[in-house]
Amino acid sequence: MTETVKGFKDYAENDAKKREKIKEILIRNFKLYCFEPSETPLIEYENFVRGENSDDETVSDIFKLKDKGNRKLALRYEFTFQLKRLIKNKKLPYKRYQIGEVFRDEPVSANRVRQITQCDIDIIGSNAKDEVEILSLTSKILKELKINFQIYVNNRKLLNEILDKEKINEKDKKKIIKEIDKLDKLTEKEVNENLKKYNAEKILNIFKKPESYFKKYDSYKEIVELKKYCKIYGVKINFLSSLARGLSYYNGSVFEIKTRNMKESICGGGSFLVNGIQSTGISLGLERLSSLAEIKSDEKRILIVSIGEDEKAIKLGEKLRASGINCEIMFGKISKSLEYANSKDINYVAFIGKQEVKKKKIKIRDMKTGKEKLVSEQELVGKII
Repeated sequence: MTETVKGFKDYAENDAKKREKIKEILIRNFKLYCFEPSETPLIEYENFVRGENSDDETVSDIFKLKDKGNRKLALRYEFTFQLKRLIKNKKLPYKRYQIGEVFRDEPVSANRVRQITQCDIDIIGSNAKDEVEILSLTSKILKELKINFQIYVNNRKLLNEILDKEKINEKDKKKIIKEIDKLDKLTEKEVNENLKKYNAEKILNIFKKPESYFKKYDSYKEIVELKKYCKIYGVKINFLSSLARGLSYYNGSVFEIKTRNMKESICGGGSFLVNGIQSTGISLGLERLSSLAEIKSDEKRILIVSIGEDEKAIKLGEKLRASGINCEIMFGKISKSLEYANSKDINYVAFIGKQEVKKKKIKIRDMKTGKEKLVSEQELVGKII
């Protein structure tokens, strides 16, 4: 039995190259804003993974494990909880990025898998300006990937203030916020039925009102501040009063980025406390970015074909690699080599036989045009670079 487990995928050749290219774009942009890399374990103690948010749906979907010592362990479902350990003795603000696998034992769909390559940036010791910096950075990445998107923002403090004014029971607040957050996923009638469980269906009308209505709430001033800095950065945001995000640890701004080309959000995040320190971050899923991004690998490759001149072919290959050119060598039939080059989208094929050695030249074929010409080693390097 060789097929993958449901919700897990193999990535190879063009798919893998595209993912690699996206990661390169992400890391380059993360570094432009001075985020530093971090790496954390895939496996943690189950209690640490669950933390104080064990009622969250995402936390309930963790993969549980046991080691030979019968200790209760779990695969990480995200990176945020690991910050509690990572930030100890760090100078603030601490800006980090991390790209790696997280695991969720949840239902599978076309855009939802169980092993996710998550790409996170976080600022520990943050304020509203940092929140907008993260939105600005994310916007630049999505534009470079040629993804059409809209940014939606809200604030958890505002949601709590609304519920307080409507005299909602404290014990029901988190559950009601979770239901309100489903307004963009379920019909209004379905959400209304869910709110009836808490005798809170009357609040639904509030979230149908225009943005101007929410100016009367004290917490809306944080949306105003966010908008002010977004204007400076040139980032366009949309206020969405029902937006809450699924994880209950958010305590201020929350944001979600959507596209018309996918039902699910592209990425999301918000502000939260880590060891009592105000922080903010956003998470991008590589799988969704890869399915939406309109980019191709710009890798240039050359295939050297030895026609009875193996030593010359090997030495040329080493010279090209020393110049930073991706190079592969084949020995034998020309037709088989050309077929291979086509299947691998190789840009150029260089032939070295007795005639080429005699002329101190290399025959090169451009695989896009099919044109061939004799060039020197120096000309060959210049042609490819």
